[in-house]
Amino acid sequence: MTPNPMRAAGPRVRFVAAAGWLSIAAAACMGGFQVRRFPTSGALYAASLAEFNKGKWDNAVAGFEKLTLDLGARDTLLPVASWYLATAHERKGEHILAATTYSRLAESFPDDTLAPVALLASANSYLSLWRRPDLDPQYGTLAQLQFRQLRNVYPDSPLVASADSGLQRISEMFAQKDYDVGLYYVRRNAFDSAILMFKDVVKDYPNTDHARLALMRMVEVYRRPQMNYKEEAAETCNTLRTAFAGNAEVASLCAVHADSGATAAGKPGGKVPPAPAAPASR
Repeated sequence: MTPNPMRAAGPRVRFVAAAGWLSIAAAACMGGFQVRRFPTSGALYAASLAEFNKGKWDNAVAGFEKLTLDLGARDTLLPVASWYLATAHERKGEHILAATTYSRLAESFPDDTLAPVALLASANSYLSLWRRPDLDPQYGTLAQLQFRQLRNVYPDSPLVASADSGLQRISEMFAQKDYDVGLYYVRRNAFDSAILMFKDVVKDYPNTDHARLALMRMVEVYRRPQMNYKEEAAETCNTLRTAFAGNAEVASLCAVHADSGATAAGKPGGKVPPAPAAPASR
């Protein structure tokens, strides 16, 4: 569960925020939300938080952004204002601004209780921009860096499990990206290139389900009449049986009289050993 920024920031923030409400009524009488109408940081913070809670994201961004510019580096309101600014950007669908603001919070206040939460939020904001493996993986790479930073800097944080889950999701997407390239080569009858691509999936992403799928595709390609690499197919099946013992699709594909056109499905059964070496050209 995401910590409450008010609670994490301590009693001083709650006191300042409470005091700020005294100025909100007077400012509201002037009509509209104008950041310059609030005479103190406490008043602007309370008003910005009210706008945030009402889902008025533009007003919340305006208020919290001004606070992040005006507050001193040691002011306990600053990390909390930064958190709400990033979250308001996220709610507006401005994922890049959200991710960079969360990241800046973690870098500027590494000892604050919000720092690991901000790293996780930054990673998730980046990851939301990489929706499919076939798209540019730039944001997936940035998300990966944030997840890893959370694990490395805050290894005892309860959020590490969420970071690990995020890293696994990214690995699966990268694996699928390379796996799909392998399938493309198969469709083009470029079987040697397909084998190399599938082997990269197994080597680089051994703990993903696509490692199993890549090994199964290798067996099918080795068995094709154009290749007829029977020994390599048998060795790859041995690898599959070892890594995914009990998997019905593996058992079917690797049976003595298995249909060489079998397809793959199902769940991973374990870490994949190194794939057999690529055969020499024949």
